[in-house]
Amino acid sequence: MFGYVVINEPELRIREYDLYRSYYCGLCEDLREHYGRFGQLTLNYDTTFLGLLLSCLYEPEDETFVKSSCIVHPFSKRPKRRNKYTRYAADVTILLSWYSMRDNWEDEQQIRGLAMSGILHGAFNRAKERYPEKAQVIADCLERLHALEKQASDSSRSEQVQEVSPDQAGACFGDLMAELFVCQHDEWEAPLRRMGFFLGKFIYLLDAYDDLEDDAESGSFNPLLPVRARMQENGADFDGYMRTLLTMLMASCTRAFEILPIVENIDILRNILYAGVWTKFEEIYAKRTGTGSENNISDNINENINNNISENIHENISENISENISDNISDNSRENISETAGERI
Repeated sequence: MFGYVVINEPELRIREYDLYRSYYCGLCEDLREHYGRFGQLTLNYDTTFLGLLLSCLYEPEDETFVKSSCIVHPFSKRPKRRNKYTRYAADVTILLSWYSMRDNWEDEQQIRGLAMSGILHGAFNRAKERYPEKAQVIADCLERLHALEKQASDSSRSEQVQEVSPDQAGACFGDLMAELFVCQHDEWEAPLRRMGFFLGKFIYLLDAYDDLEDDAESGSFNPLLPVRARMQENGADFDGYMRTLLTMLMASCTRAFEILPIVENIDILRNILYAGVWTKFEEIYAKRTGTGSENNISDNINENINNNISENIHENISENISENISDNISDNSRENISETAGERI
């Protein structure tokens, strides 16, 4: 379920791309230093985004910047940015990867999942010691998801239908991501948690959309399969429905994001949230509907960028105007009351 929160590289300036890669390489270095070479194998773009987001929000003073070679690039020195939030992202990466590998073995009997979960077991225990509450939330959310999968499986073998909705299943992963987006308790906890929740639902349902045909063939659980079946019976546009559903989820995610007082590198973060996350969807959509071309994909991504940014700007402007009006009314009321009281005295 990794690989969906990526940059839209053609829309980034060279300086921005280089800066993004420096956080990516910094996370890789954190994984190597604290979890070894096998830990580096868990490196992904999704938790790179988390490390970048928290770094831009909190602007840590302990950030280091170095250029060094590595096993992948032995003949060139790559810039690497590291701080306490990239370290946090490294710990989260290990936790998520271990649970993902374990599930791959238990659900699909993948040998790679069994091998990697065994190899990463020591790293997982160290990450769990640092963040036991995060590990517990991940375990609880995945257990809820497994219970829903079992409910759907039992329902398919009985006459009593207990369908699991995409919203129910997506909420499990949403709650998981909401917890991981909060690394400290402060005034930004609420928007970070909300942002993580809707991004988590988006990732889960986009992954389910991507796996539709494979899951239909193998009989694996996928909450979108019954939805597609009903819509096809009624002649409705299932792929259009998915576009609308995912757009609503990302609109809620970006609305929470725009509340955060981020200035540094905000264009990179917006590139990811307004364009990057849609690159995979547009590939899947084009393949499923037969409308694929690079121009169409690019046009659709740009349309998502313009629509979502415009909506969030207008909403923030409206909220700020309302707050200012309320503040002015309150201030004027207090002044009038004070003046009236003074006159009476």
